[in-house]
Amino acid sequence: MTLPRRIDEVAGTLARVAGAHAPAVLASSFGAEDMVLLDLIAQHAPAIGVFTLDTGRLPEETHVLIDRARDRYGIAIDVYFPDATRIASFVGTHGVNAFYDSVDLRQGCCAIRKTEPLRRALAGKGAWITGLRRDQSVTRSGLAHEEYDATHGIPKFNPLVDWSEDDVWTYIRDRNVPYNGLHDRGYRSIGCAPCTRAVEPGEDVRAGRWWWENPESKECGLHRRPVTLVRRTAENSELTPS
Repeated sequence: MTLPRRIDEVAGTLARVAGAHAPAVLASSFGAEDMVLLDLIAQHAPAIGVFTLDTGRLPEETHVLIDRARDRYGIAIDVYFPDATRIASFVGTHGVNAFYDSVDLRQGCCAIRKTEPLRRALAGKGAWITGLRRDQSVTRSGLAHEEYDATHGIPKFNPLVDWSEDDVWTYIRDRNVPYNGLHDRGYRSIGCAPCTRAVEPGEDVRAGRWWWENPESKECGLHRRPVTLVRRTAENSELTPS
């Protein structure tokens, strides 16, 4: 499929989600894929809201991009922060960089800084949208375009699921979409500053995320599996868990 056709399909999906599942929201980490979706939402589905999770450990480059996006698109970006009391308790017990010590502690940190704020961000929403792609990692190879997120009780859409990394960057460069400056320094996936590094030649897209762990454990909990695939019929355009 050509990139122009992929773009048209994503634009159509976003418009459909905005109409059928209001209020729908884009969960943006301000990575390259999320900037593609933000650009398309601004053009084709401005009713879709945008939020981000500020974990308290984001790189400065991500904060700079959030401000650039607000200026470029003139849209509100809701920011959700972790509970300060829970952060203080975790750090007081385990240390500020406990995530390096074990997968359990890293996932515990992610639960406080990401998963719990996500729950608040999705409360009362009709659907959420992500920039996940299948070829980002082994943990995402089974993603579908449309899923039912049983954890939050709403549909979840992954409109770029079958895009390649080249598709993403062609879109960004052709349309002069703003992006995180860390990408120019070898960062292909960007999360919290202490948990992200540049990727070496030959490594996969998410090799720089939690690089001290095995690939099979490298998710933060925002995108919990399993989810239910969605069945769509010609007679009924609503999302139905299968």
